[in-house]
This record gives sequence, structure tokens and C-alpha cells, in this order.
Amino acid sequence: MPTYEYECEKCGLLFEEYQSISDKPLTKCKKPACDGQVKRLISAGAGFLFKGNGFYGTDYRSDSYKKQAKADASSSGGSAGVGASGDTKAPSSGTTVSSPLPTPEKS
Repeated sequence: MPTYEYECEKCGLLFEEYQSISDKPLTKCKKPACDGQVKRLISAGAGFLFKGNGFYGTDYRSDSYKKQAKADASSSGGSAGVGASGDTKAPSSGTTVSSPLPTPEKS
């Protein structure tokens, strides 16, 4: 069931009402001291994403992001880029760079 937004034309109260699509729109303000008329507002509603097996976070990437990722991958020779799960892959140059571990002190 959707949540509708209403605004009182008299006192300006904004409120939400959880009601069925087939319910009639509210007409009176919910504020006890006010007896004004309310109007239903047009709202954006809630966005939703499909989750679960078969749906990937990268399916919702914007066109500009996809173009930039493609340009980055082609400029670096295609060895680095964004994986199917959205995480980045390190370039495979064959060498590993690591910092040395500190040597333990002897007592």
C-alpha cells in the first residue's frame, strides 16, 4: 500500500497517510484545532532496486560512468578496470610491491 502526502490549505500542515490505492483521498486536516481542507501532493515515491541472484549493482550504472570506465580501461591497455561485482581490479604487471615488515627486537 502506498504512502500519500497531504498538505492542509489552512494551517500548512504536511503529513503522510498510509492508505490503499482504492481509498478515497482525505479531505480534512488531521490537526485537532484546524478544520481546513487538505490536498494530496504529488511525490516522487520510493525508488527500488532489484536484489538477489541475477541482478548486479553495475546494471544500474549511469551512461556517463560506463563511458568513463570504458575510456579508462582502453587508455590503460585494458588490464585494469571495474569488475562485474563493482570492485576494481589491480593491474597485472607481474610484479608485487609491498612494504617490508618491521623486524622484531631481541631482548
